[in-house]
Amino acid sequence: METVYKIYCASYEHALLLVESYRKDPRLQEEILETLNATVPHTGASDLSFFLVMPVQRVTKYPLLLGKILENTPTSASAYPALQAAVRAMAQVNANINEYKRRREVATKYNKAEHLTLRDRFARLNTHSIAKKTTRLSRLLMHEAGIVAKTEDKEYDDLEEKFQCVASSVAMLKENVASYLGHLEAFLLPTPHKCELQIDEGPAQQYRRFAEYLHCTVFPEFKRRLDRLVRQPLCSLSDMLVGPQQLIKKRLDKLLDYEEIQERKSEMGSVTYDEEAAMNTYLAINALLVAELPRFNQVALQILGQILCSLSTLQRDLAAQVLHQAEKELGQMPHDHMPLPSFWKMVEDTLKQSGAQLRTFCQTFEMVTPSPVTQPLNPAEERKVLSLVSKHGPDKLYQVTSNISGSKDLDLTLQRGQIVALLQSVDTKGNKSRWLVDAGGPRGFVPAGKLQPYCPVQSQQPGMQMPALESGTERRRHSYALPEAPRPQVATFTPAFQVVAGFSFAARSPQEVSLQAGQPVVVLEPHDKKGSKEWSLVDVNGQRGYVPSSYLVTVPVQEPMGWSLPV
Repeated sequence: METVYKIYCASYEHALLLVESYRKDPRLQEEILETLNATVPHTGASDLSFFLVMPVQRVTKYPLLLGKILENTPTSASAYPALQAAVRAMAQVNANINEYKRRREVATKYNKAEHLTLRDRFARLNTHSIAKKTTRLSRLLMHEAGIVAKTEDKEYDDLEEKFQCVASSVAMLKENVASYLGHLEAFLLPTPHKCELQIDEGPAQQYRRFAEYLHCTVFPEFKRRLDRLVRQPLCSLSDMLVGPQQLIKKRLDKLLDYEEIQERKSEMGSVTYDEEAAMNTYLAINALLVAELPRFNQVALQILGQILCSLSTLQRDLAAQVLHQAEKELGQMPHDHMPLPSFWKMVEDTLKQSGAQLRTFCQTFEMVTPSPVTQPLNPAEERKVLSLVSKHGPDKLYQVTSNISGSKDLDLTLQRGQIVALLQSVDTKGNKSRWLVDAGGPRGFVPAGKLQPYCPVQSQQPGMQMPALESGTERRRHSYALPEAPRPQVATFTPAFQVVAGFSFAARSPQEVSLQAGQPVVVLEPHDKKGSKEWSLVDVNGQRGYVPSSYLVTVPVQEPMGWSLPV
């Protein structure tokens, strides 16, 4: 009787709030009234609150009724001792129900998660709250420093440790399931099976149908079941943990207050009414947690176990469904009943044949690829590159792969194809994605991802030689002189570049020539007959003509990349 009435009386206020919400729905309220008039017309009840209050009133009447019976029972009667025991028992039941109801009210007050803004928190600050928080903090620091002893409660500490373990497991599983669902959604985004294959019926078409079945049927259904049977129950369990977590946190605050008041009570001998109420609040929260945490931990573990079982079952069902469909598709393959050695021999022969076809294609591709047309740098650019080589060495040169627009202080703005020298492969903050470079004058930082190593082409320039044609007088004049020793050959670095069309251009007169974007050209004159640099005279596959200079782009000559295939 006590257990049933405890729960009912503690939930009575919540039930009244629920009835109040029913009154806001006219249709529901009308249906309730019709039901009451049809079932209990003699009560004249207008809503459910009339019936909800009856059990609360009944349990408090039991001690009064038993006491009245005891008053009218002779002391010599055999039922007198039993009536005395019944009166004491029901009085204790009422006291326990009241205490339980008080604990639940305290818990309801403190276990709500508050989402306060910074302004709301500042609004709550006052002299009393600041003093209370300061006292708690100093008490906590004395605990950590060992100046004062902590209040030990082995039973509660064990229960809290189990609860925190459950809460940590739920949070980790929730995070993993959310990540798993995110990866599954990303996996379902591509739809290769929707592409039409211009090939006849065969293994490729069978695989396409298999992929379509998995993508459109198996995996979406698995995702829906995973959301319904795993994610949603896990989120509900996580929400259930919020209340106890808030209550455990509040218990620690009230414990610090309780210890402070106990110490003051032992010194002064008495406490104020508010201090007594604070002590009772701690005792109520502690008693409620000790009484209900064991059951809560048990239920939470059961729910968590069921969620894990559901997850493993879903994975097993998915694997079985995919395997069944795959076996069904494989049964239609021509090599389904082929012995294993024969199957591997067929795979090996197919790979060799494909490799031979690929090598033939590579050889043909390299034969038909046009060799790049090199274009020397202008003197100013060549002097800048040679200066960088002399200052930093050829191993420090890098090529800008795309236009760079400086957006920060000390950043450089560079054009595609420019040559720079690396000074430091890290910026001042240790960021390895920004490099310090020398652009032949200005120095600054550029993104490392837009640089690639540049190797200058090494060429030999012979020294100056005597002219081949000399007059007889000059020959006789110098006949006594020793032949001049040839000057040593000096190795120089001449970077090689290629000029290509950056945009397509259609010729509009016989003096112009058409271009295709990316087509290599040879610049004959970087200006027209009037000296204007807006037009350049070029040679394109043997045809000469003028094109806009802005349509031409200078790019570095890349070493031809060969194809390497396993032998």
